[in-house]
Amino acid sequence: MSSAALRPPVGVLLAAGAGRRAGGPKALRRHADGLTWVATAVRTLARGGCAPVLVTVGCRAGDVRAELDAERDHVEVVEVIDWDTGLAASVRAGLIAAALTEADAAVIHLVDLPDVGPAVVRRVIAGAGAGSLARASYEGRPGHPVMLGRAHLEPVLAGLQGDQGAGAYLRATPGVRLIECGDLAGGADVDHG
Repeated sequence: MSSAALRPPVGVLLAAGAGRRAGGPKALRRHADGLTWVATAVRTLARGGCAPVLVTVGCRAGDVRAELDAERDHVEVVEVIDWDTGLAASVRAGLIAAALTEADAAVIHLVDLPDVGPAVVRRVIAGAGAGSLARASYEGRPGHPVMLGRAHLEPVLAGLQGDQGAGAYLRATPGVRLIECGDLAGGADVDHG
């Protein structure tokens, strides 16, 4: 087995939004133990097998960066200047940064999935297979994280617009593996603290 086959995927954590429905940036929400959602999500990706973890920041970027100080050994921050134009800006910035790494795949994760842990990330990575196009599903419902092989980065980037992420590409592309993870997490995004 070549060393290239052993490269872990790069993690892309989307954490740039304002969290308008939630009353503020979800990245800065805190669990009962005081840990922020952004720190938890970074640990989820890192412990799940991603290296490095790229975190997109936008709204209150300085505050989010400060919360990442303890995670700095495996985190790279990606500033999203146009974060307020919609989700596509964050996905675009994260995937462009991912394409600059040597990783063969990127695992996209959302900051507002606090019950999704490292076991889900590991299962999606392990189940992705050749072509690396897979996503977690929860009781048959497609969710996150999503794994994109390098060959899929450019087509996803080409289709990004407004408040849409990679969903249209995933729906239109045959062969996306759904990796059932409902036994590990609920996978629903959370709009409250």
